[in-house]
Amino acid sequence: MEEFSRTELLIKKEGIETLQSSTVAVFGVGGVGGFVVEALARAGIGTIHIIDHDIVSISNLNRQIIATHQTIDRKKVEVMKERILSINPHCNVQTYDDFFLPETVNRFSFDEFDYIVDAVDTVTAKIKLVEIAQEKKIKIISSMGTGNKLDPTKLEVTDIYKTSICPLARVMRRELKKRHVKKLKVVYSEEKPIRPIDDLSISCRTHCICPPGTKRKCTIRRDIPGSNAFVPSTVGLIIASEVIKDITHDAMVKTRHENGVDIEG
Repeated sequence: MEEFSRTELLIKKEGIETLQSSTVAVFGVGGVGGFVVEALARAGIGTIHIIDHDIVSISNLNRQIIATHQTIDRKKVEVMKERILSINPHCNVQTYDDFFLPETVNRFSFDEFDYIVDAVDTVTAKIKLVEIAQEKKIKIISSMGTGNKLDPTKLEVTDIYKTSICPLARVMRRELKKRHVKKLKVVYSEEKPIRPIDDLSISCRTHCICPPGTKRKCTIRRDIPGSNAFVPSTVGLIIASEVIKDITHDAMVKTRHENGVDIEG
């Protein structure tokens, strides 16, 4: 397919065919997940499952790829699906207007997934996704905390047990260790989180701008992190690159060896 010809120069026809026959599930299509999906669609992934129960809010405009003034108050999965199909009309897009929680596991088609992207922001959901991936032997990558950070150059890809500084990663290490999970690929930041300004004049707690129908309003959240356009998006693109590299590993190894470039793994 001509639209993926520039990618084919890097991973050959076999790599493109592998991507087109693969199914990736992205849980959460916000600041991180939206950019994951964007890159997966542009890489030619054949089937993408997107899971999110949120509605586009005006507060999403500063960081989420699907957020524009034209999409405010619309369901995120619907907007994301339209964007995917505008990029690759041949992509099979499955949407779930639902939050993933331990009690909603049976609503999702895990047996169809080749790869899981965890871009959700609740610890219980993240842990359950990892447990299911481990049980079903599905590859998974998780995003750690991206809020209250300003420096995308501090981001790293590593195993969860090699992380430091990130408060979310610390909780995940503890909980996964209890559950005997031995490894988990993550993207995390070594930047120390910045304390958000406590200004009631701009606080969502006193000036809620969530659209009607929002399930998890800012007024009931324990903490409202600061955010920007460049840290979550960079995490999303890094995650997408890891997914693509993992899925096309064999084809990429073949290509690089033919070009006289040695790679590990």
